[in-house]
Amino acid sequence: MYNNKGRYALMALFLIAAGVCLFYDQIQLAVLAGFFFAFVIWSHFKHSSILLASKYFKNGDYEKTEKILAEVPNPDRLARNRRGYYEFMRANIALKREEYEAAERHFQIASRFPLGGKNDKAFVMIHLANLALRKKDLERTRAYIERAKELATTPRAQEIISKIEQEANRL
Repeated sequence: MYNNKGRYALMALFLIAAGVCLFYDQIQLAVLAGFFFAFVIWSHFKHSSILLASKYFKNGDYEKTEKILAEVPNPDRLARNRRGYYEFMRANIALKREEYEAAERHFQIASRFPLGGKNDKAFVMIHLANLALRKKDLERTRAYIERAKELATTPRAQEIISKIEQEANRL
């Protein structure tokens, strides 16, 4: 769980270690340092700093979360289990800023990737249903509600679903 500065320092350390090992004709150690260097690069593109961002996100520090998420070079290259969290955090930040179109786009992407569990996925569907309700799109609202009902495991999620359903029935 390194930030990018720590990751770059680690890459430099492994590269220097490989160079020193080659200088002293320690080929096996140089290869090992090269493998560690390659692993850190792979980890940078597949996992990035998503865990660090989630720490700030859980603490409610959305500014730092967004700053760290902005450092992700290409979200499409993230591992499947990291991409869902990335999109979920981006969507919630957009929702806090009342950027509903961006929030909906990020929640839709997050719905295609694994998240923590069924209930987390249910909350993604709840947010999508709420955003569709905001647009007065009853068909999509009901589809999201049905999917959320299948996934919801906590009483809180079921309560929110019933409130959205009541609101949809009023339209």
